[in-house]
Amino acid sequence: MDRRVFINTMALGGVGISATASFLSLARSGMAIGSEGHASESTTPKSPAIGSEFDKLTKSLLVDWCDGMIRHQINQPDNPALHGALECPACSHIHGRCSDALYPFLHLAHVTGDPKYLDAAINVYDWAEHNVSQPDGSWTNDINPKAWRGTTIFGAIALAEALHYHGEVLDQERRDAWTQRLDEAVGGYLYRDFKKIDFTNLNYGMTGVYGFNLFGRVLGKQKYTDRSEQFANRLREFFTHPNKLLWGEGKPNNKRSGRGLLPVDLGYNVEESLNGVVMYALEKDDRDLLEFLAQSLEGHLEFMLPDGAWDNSWGTRSQKWSYWGSRTSDGCQPAFSLLAGYNPAFGTAAIKNAELLQRCTADGLLHGGPHYVSHGIQPCMHHTFAHAKVMALVQDRMHAMPKVESTTPLPRVSAEGVKHFPELDVWLVAKGPWRSTVSAYDFIYKTKSADHMQQPTGGSLAVLYHDQVGTLLAGSMARYIMVEPLNMQPQPDEDFSLTTRIETHVDDAWYTNLYDLKATVQVTEDGERVGINVATTLQDEDRRLPDREPSRYQLGYQFESGRVAITARCLEHDASQGTESDVERQPASLVIPLISASTEPVRQVSDFRIEIDKPGGTVVIQSNVPLSIKDTKTGRVFNMVPGAEAVPIIAHLPRQSGSRAECSISVKSFL
Repeated sequence: MDRRVFINTMALGGVGISATASFLSLARSGMAIGSEGHASESTTPKSPAIGSEFDKLTKSLLVDWCDGMIRHQINQPDNPALHGALECPACSHIHGRCSDALYPFLHLAHVTGDPKYLDAAINVYDWAEHNVSQPDGSWTNDINPKAWRGTTIFGAIALAEALHYHGEVLDQERRDAWTQRLDEAVGGYLYRDFKKIDFTNLNYGMTGVYGFNLFGRVLGKQKYTDRSEQFANRLREFFTHPNKLLWGEGKPNNKRSGRGLLPVDLGYNVEESLNGVVMYALEKDDRDLLEFLAQSLEGHLEFMLPDGAWDNSWGTRSQKWSYWGSRTSDGCQPAFSLLAGYNPAFGTAAIKNAELLQRCTADGLLHGGPHYVSHGIQPCMHHTFAHAKVMALVQDRMHAMPKVESTTPLPRVSAEGVKHFPELDVWLVAKGPWRSTVSAYDFIYKTKSADHMQQPTGGSLAVLYHDQVGTLLAGSMARYIMVEPLNMQPQPDEDFSLTTRIETHVDDAWYTNLYDLKATVQVTEDGERVGINVATTLQDEDRRLPDREPSRYQLGYQFESGRVAITARCLEHDASQGTESDVERQPASLVIPLISASTEPVRQVSDFRIEIDKPGGTVVIQSNVPLSIKDTKTGRVFNMVPGAEAVPIIAHLPRQSGSRAECSISVKSFL
């Protein structure tokens, strides 16, 4: 449709909307739309997902986010360096990948007939061509022409999907130009550099499996389809035993840790890689592969918290964990919704996570965690344009969607007891209303420019969740490091880790079990309680033990229906005990950063008891040693991983050999 005609029909009383609605009605009623936009008979019945809770939720998010992005789209026609770009409220730079938004914009232009979405798509595309397009067909991740080009795969997929589903709203000249530009990207940089599935972090190759298949179909070129098949032939190499978790998110991606473990990152797996391989398997109608991938989704789904959050506390790339997913990936909805026919809990996951995304959205933009608003943190635009793509995709696939409902409980809701993931050395605990994650996973992600990227390990209690009051503990990096400075936001306040830990300070050095890659974990269950004992050492980030200080400690976690107890004690004699130097020395501490928005009242009832009022009940922290709250401006610390505020509670460990500190956490219901 010519763009002038498209806009003029709007002035004539909405004829364009009717035509678009008719087009979509054909697709959704089982009429297949050919490459030229003509309808043909199909045996596909009308999907039960159309008009469902999931349909309405994803559509609402898509409209909200696209309108939010348009409010931040720069309108300076005389300045091609800025015109059409999406201005980021949080960052001082424009994100080079913001042109990915052309796909959700074009979707809404087609569905609604509103020309503002067509203008937004054209303008953001033109901005990218002026500012991040390169002679080899790639688009750089950032405006710097020397920046990383691998993200071209994601931009090319967005462009291909836009053309495939909604190219008709473009006039023929523009549609031809966009199609030619796609071919330049695929036939140039992508075909040249994406030669094998594991040439870098695996999310690129796994996405490429679907991408090259899509490019071959849209552009009608067999060599692109052949590249997809080449990648697909190696798919099954990259899944762990026994839980079929996708591995390959490391540098190098096949390196093993000291415990012999491979690099696994939950966020990139569920929000990017698994989407790609599921979409490929559906396109090929490969039933055997789909069955295999459903088993992998089940393994990954074990880590979804009851509120729809992805527990990526332990992941190799958890520096980009934003509670709901990963900072620059797309979202879990396509894979889990499209395979809901294999396991109805997949539909629950797609809905619960979308509801969480909605709760983390304000003023039309997705915020990178649950407490951005309460802590006054601006959202990064990257979250919104990346996640808007998958909402457009599931809307475009709604006609082929199985029933997607939230009636089947998530695995972590119905779980009871302890499950060990041997390929991670991570334990998931379920006791009564409590859900917890204990991590000794020791694969450390490293790049040429950044070291010491330490996710929770050392037997740490990385996550604690209660079904009445939600998440109470959510671990962060030991030290917040901006591994990707242009894709991550700086800490707004003092860098304070949100992971529960033992720590001590000697001069200017910080020693903690969070840096211990050799901690040992023992688990006991007796029906009434679950006990976890951790033997660990305090180390600095270079794995050095403290000089002239005790270093060996024991951590214990005991889970009962009514409470969780955290204990810590030193396992060696304090040689300096009773000396004059004690006056200047800081004792070791048990640090419990309890997740709590700054809007929630906190009371220090006594030296040994702290209470925090939450919407679902009062959280009570009691200890056998004095408790204190670290002094901050708001009574909270905030960490960008996973975007949460916490009350920094500190219990000082007794100096006497064998003495222990014990802190219990319980919840008093308002009912």
